Amino acid sequence: MADHFRARKPGPSTLWPLPSDDYSWTVTASPHADILRRDLELALRLADAADAQSLPRFDAADLEISTKADNSHVTDADLATERAIRDILAAERPEDGIFGEEFGAQGSTHRQWIIDPIDGTANFLRGVPLWGTMIALAIDGVPQVGVVSMPALGRRWWAATGAGSWTTTDGEPRRLQTSAVSSLDDASVSFQSIAQWSDAGRLDTLLKVAAGVWRDRAYGDVYSYMLLAEGRVDMVAEFGVKEYDIAAAVPIIREAGGRMTAIDGTETISARSTLATNGILHDAFLALIQG
Repeated sequence: MADHFRARKPGPSTLWPLPSDDYSWTVTASPHADILRRDLELALRLADAADAQSLPRFDAADLEISTKADNSHVTDADLATERAIRDILAAERPEDGIFGEEFGAQGSTHRQWIIDPIDGTANFLRGVPLWGTMIALAIDGVPQVGVVSMPALGRRWWAATGAGSWTTTDGEPRRLQTSAVSSLDDASVSFQSIAQWSDAGRLDTLLKVAAGVWRDRAYGDVYSYMLLAEGRVDMVAEFGVKEYDIAAAVPIIREAGGRMTAIDGTETISARSTLATNGILHDAFLALIQG
């Protein structure tokens, strides 16, 4: 495999996670980083609680499915998973706010937990294992902690600002790094779905992107972003996304060396669009999409 397809070598980290049941850390950073460490430890426990609700309901014959006002689906597992997360936060972080897909926003926006209990509900209800829980802590609107858990795949990813981006391989923490691809001609992209781009009036743009890169696929939902953080794809773009669809991915991708903005380049999670890249190609993709 050519060197430019490989992930870049990870740099040093101020926080280094050690393999243990309680996600122990060696801390050599500031008090602010120590606070984020405790928040990340909580987020990982929230993911454990989420998995305990969602995984037993995956592919269940008696799964309860209903349709929301926006015509999207919700299952009993979505609701139970978000409730479990909210119950823990109410007990352990009562001063923090919460914004969840199923039960909305409440409390502070200074420190706000942003939750998607099951990202990829359509996959979940069809028995496709590409779904996951997304848990983020945003401080003044900027995601600083992110955890993504995909229990049907037996995978989890996590990050906190200044602590690097991580997953586990054979039970051991492995630091993530986005790819070293530096040319659109060599780039692999995930565009999520044709319908998203068509509904946004950007189908012609999608065809231009597909023609301008090496490989295009629609891996879909949160998994696309985790593939980006692992250096396996080089760009993910979406339209019609809410904060809870992307917030947890932001620190994971950022700490892996990538970059996430809105499609217009704005540094926000509230623009209802997102462009995530390996960082090296971000400006090139912005130019391609906006040109």
